[in-house]
Amino acid sequence: MSSRFQFVDDHRDAFGVKRLCRMLQVSRSDFYRWRAGAEARASRTKADTERAERIIRIHRASVGTYRVPRVTAELKDARRPVNHKSVERVMRKFRIVGLHLRKKVRTTIPEPSATPVPDLLRRDFTAQAPNTKYVGDITYLHVGDGQFHCLATVLDLHSKRLAGWSIADHMRTFLVTDALRAAAAARGVGGLRGAIFHSDNGAQYVSKEFALVCSELGVTRSRGAVGTSADNAAAESLNATMKRETLQGRKRWNGAREARLTVFRWATRYNNPAAALPPWPYQPDRL
Repeated sequence: MSSRFQFVDDHRDAFGVKRLCRMLQVSRSDFYRWRAGAEARASRTKADTERAERIIRIHRASVGTYRVPRVTAELKDARRPVNHKSVERVMRKFRIVGLHLRKKVRTTIPEPSATPVPDLLRRDFTAQAPNTKYVGDITYLHVGDGQFHCLATVLDLHSKRLAGWSIADHMRTFLVTDALRAAAAARGVGGLRGAIFHSDNGAQYVSKEFALVCSELGVTRSRGAVGTSADNAAAESLNATMKRETLQGRKRWNGAREARLTVFRWATRYNNPAAALPPWPYQPDRL
């Protein structure tokens, strides 16, 4: 309909509004109402274009991986008042599309003999102060021909920073204790003392060794229900984001070195999005 109104507006001096509206079977009152809103439409188009330019910069910085939630978060961090619906509308209008995840591989192996630990978060993945709530998870890093490494992460729910992480070619307990110790070291004086660490019921997190390290670091353990991924959604979302943004649709890395260096670069960029980094995605011969 708007294209018909535009045609009438473009030719009204030559043929007259009444005649054109009759020929195109549109209402004159609707045409004049459309014309009265021209300034508002132009203003909205200009605002959409400016927002699209900012979104494109964010999208390119993420190497085409960010979708609506991450783009919205980046705009809010830059003090740009925005909501996810308007971001979604502009991205759809300008055909800005991020990467979609494949179905994730389940890495949680419940340990039936584990001592019960309460769920202290109850799916509240927010923290009002730093160094109070952390979540962690393990994910597979498929490399080479059917091989894999494992990545353990520790996410600070207040700053949303990757506080600690560890990569190994196994899933033994010190994979997760190394990640937790790395987070404690990153916090400096006092470490993680007094903080809550939340995880799923994987065998590594329910082991006596992990409990001892938590006690040593002054960390209170928290765990979700067995087989319920939503109870640890923040940690799983972080790992899913890492894979989406680094693999970019591929199923695996070419080798262990590529996987380790790519994850290291991603973690650095994730924690410091404004930092100057080498070209992305990772190219082994450039490092």
